[in-house]
Amino acid sequence: MSLSDVQIAPLTADSPGSEQASLAPRPGVATLVVNVASKCGLTPQYEGLERLQKRYADRGFTVLGVPCNQFAGQEPGSSSEIAQFCSATYGVSFPLTEKVEVNGPGRHPLYAELVEVPDAQGYTGDIRWNFEKFLIGPGGTVVARFGPQTEPESDEVVSAIEAALPD
Repeated sequence: MSLSDVQIAPLTADSPGSEQASLAPRPGVATLVVNVASKCGLTPQYEGLERLQKRYADRGFTVLGVPCNQFAGQEPGSSSEIAQFCSATYGVSFPLTEKVEVNGPGRHPLYAELVEVPDAQGYTGDIRWNFEKFLIGPGGTVVARFGPQTEPESDEVVSAIEAALPD
């Protein structure tokens, strides 16, 4: 299965199950997939993620925020509460998906694919905490994995994004 074939709905205040386009990583676009949470010590990373979105959006890049409540219940809100928080607090303009599970038997298919990819230290497997990052190249393959503590605007993330941008 290609990552672009995975169906993941956008975050919406509309009724669940309504017809919505998938936010799966798109061919031709470099995508930084990040599991996010509103009440985490790492939540200020939204600021760096938004700056990356603004810096590279016109060059074939997007951040894709994936809300998850599996880590100490740090994303407890409803879809509308999450959307309001991200917009009002951090001015988030990048797309956010529906809230999903990233670990365990209910793991979303997107993350079933992502967790097999090693980070720079060789770690594969379960998502360790909120704000773990995966960079998917325009061809649909994962080109890098970054731990939760890695700042979005760190040299390693920015270098990877610039190398992955479509020509």
